[in-house]
Amino acid sequence: MRHDHITSAKQLSRGDIERVLEHASDIADDPSAYADRHEEALLGLLFFEPSTRTKMSFAAAIKRLGGDVVDMGPVDASSVKKGESLADTVRVVEGYADALVLRHPSEGSAQMASEFVTVPLINAGDGAGQHPTQTLLDMYTIRENAGLDDLTIGIMGDLKYGRTVHSLAHALTNFDTRQHFISPETLKLPRNVRFDLHESGSTVKEHTKPGGILPSLDVLYVTRIQKERFPDESEYRAVAGEYQIDASTLTRADDDLTVMHPLPRVDEIAHDVDNTGHAAYFQQAHNGVPVRMALLDLVLGGEP
Repeated sequence: MRHDHITSAKQLSRGDIERVLEHASDIADDPSAYADRHEEALLGLLFFEPSTRTKMSFAAAIKRLGGDVVDMGPVDASSVKKGESLADTVRVVEGYADALVLRHPSEGSAQMASEFVTVPLINAGDGAGQHPTQTLLDMYTIRENAGLDDLTIGIMGDLKYGRTVHSLAHALTNFDTRQHFISPETLKLPRNVRFDLHESGSTVKEHTKPGGILPSLDVLYVTRIQKERFPDESEYRAVAGEYQIDASTLTRADDDLTVMHPLPRVDEIAHDVDNTGHAAYFQQAHNGVPVRMALLDLVLGGEP
């Protein structure tokens, strides 16, 4: 796999995904074997939105490969505050780093920024658009818990603004999976995502409640209702807290059901789920390090 930039899950083939996941598995088995893989490599972090897991796991990943980070820091302390354009910012920072990781609130920003740089640029979330590296660690988690073929997967919550959902849905079309989308009517999958899924040959099955399909699911992927994405707070209040999974809900599920969440959670997964055999969301977050190590190794020119 040698993509100049990783901006969307739609660009990843089944072969691409499997190669990253296999490499991540090798790294997870023996991380010390990769400790000097990219000595002196520098990863530029440009985060225009808050982040905990994505930013820290990318930093951990490059450091575990022997490299380091150069971090733009808070937007308010950067030249963006002075009116610098995104195009100019990435053109400047590419001169300091061997690869860039960009998170930005505007959908399509990563694709646009990638047109101005020659070092690899990785999309770490572009508004309500895409989050391809989250998808890779999601796929790794699914593979470790349930395999990647002949699966029934429920994706529940904010499907309209959820970039993790959009990326995951596209990636899953490369595998033998049945996808069910569960959300309020106002937060259904965007039309363009539904169109892309139909074009790939997938059947989009939409539901407003999880109860009817819960017993048939191998994986339940839960997302929070994202207050920051709503243009009108009254719309958010109308659906906030409408969907919650707790331990009693899961008594109707298969014993092997895997419950995932990209985090952070608010109230959509009760804390009593944490101690059940279904919970995989903290494992999912930890998987970000070996998966992002694998991806960085590949885009920086390493070979498994």
